[in-house]
Amino acid sequence: MRQEAWHGRRVVLALLTAASGGTARAQSPARWRPARPIRLIVGFPPGGFTDILARSLAPLLQAQLEQAVVVENRGGAAGIIGADLVAHAAPDGTTLLLGHSTANAIAANLDQRLGFDPRTAFTPITLVAAQPHALLVNAGAPYASTQDLLDAARRAPGRLTYASSGVASVQHVAGEMLRAATGIDVVHVPYRGTGPSLADLAGGQVDFVIDGLAAAAPLMHAGRIKALAVSTSGRVARFPDLPTLDESGAPGVEIRSWFGLFGPAGLPAPAVESLYAATVEALASQPMRRLLDDASAEAGGMPPSEFAAFIAREIARYRDVAARMRIAVE
Repeated sequence: MRQEAWHGRRVVLALLTAASGGTARAQSPARWRPARPIRLIVGFPPGGFTDILARSLAPLLQAQLEQAVVVENRGGAAGIIGADLVAHAAPDGTTLLLGHSTANAIAANLDQRLGFDPRTAFTPITLVAAQPHALLVNAGAPYASTQDLLDAARRAPGRLTYASSGVASVQHVAGEMLRAATGIDVVHVPYRGTGPSLADLAGGQVDFVIDGLAAAAPLMHAGRIKALAVSTSGRVARFPDLPTLDESGAPGVEIRSWFGLFGPAGLPAPAVESLYAATVEALASQPMRRLLDDASAEAGGMPPSEFAAFIAREIARYRDVAARMRIAVE
């Protein structure tokens, strides 16, 4: 994903500063409030960055909306099970989705299991964050570079395995992009989420994964997995010694995850506006800024109309990627 796909960090921080300073809408007595506790659905098991982000965001939204916000993990099918639940919920603002690029953009092009259309099933509220991905391997693996891994894959076609958070997930697409860019023959092993896939990578059950630095960081710091390269257009400030995949012999493998807040289709405008304002204020808080900085993630905060346009571009981008790379969902 190109970094210019949404407003830059300076523009976002300007939005956050305006919100935290107290806009008339954010402080209005007529601001919409949910009638009962909000269920914030996460389409993945605990341990991944979607879950971490949701559990950090929930108490901040709760404080702004003056109503309980409860995180529910509905993992499975690369986030599609959780997304489907929200797609079919009543549009009253009490069932929300912390969506992900997998279910809300990639699946529109690659996954035939959908019981909803990502283009029409949701009300986009705002982009929450985006995080860079990295090529990750077990800390004890005999690979000091991406080229070492590619050489090993070429010496033993069909032997090396790569993990993902599920069929048609962003990690699956990343692995297929690496395969297409380098000509290696590797085997896809889908999991129910990032947490289980990274646990098996640390345990040596799979050989590599291209996944988010945020979720990987604790295992990297513990010395259980290591990163060989990042899948962004430029190096990541927090890990300046990590080359990009483009620099490492895998040209064009550029991918990252984004996370956004959605309601069911038909969510009333006052609810959208209130939820948007509450999220922007939450993103301006010190806990969220610290979380995102530690994760090398960028804050969101774009207005609902811009978020909707961003999603449309993402769906089109992944359609082009799938066609160009001949990515097929097994």
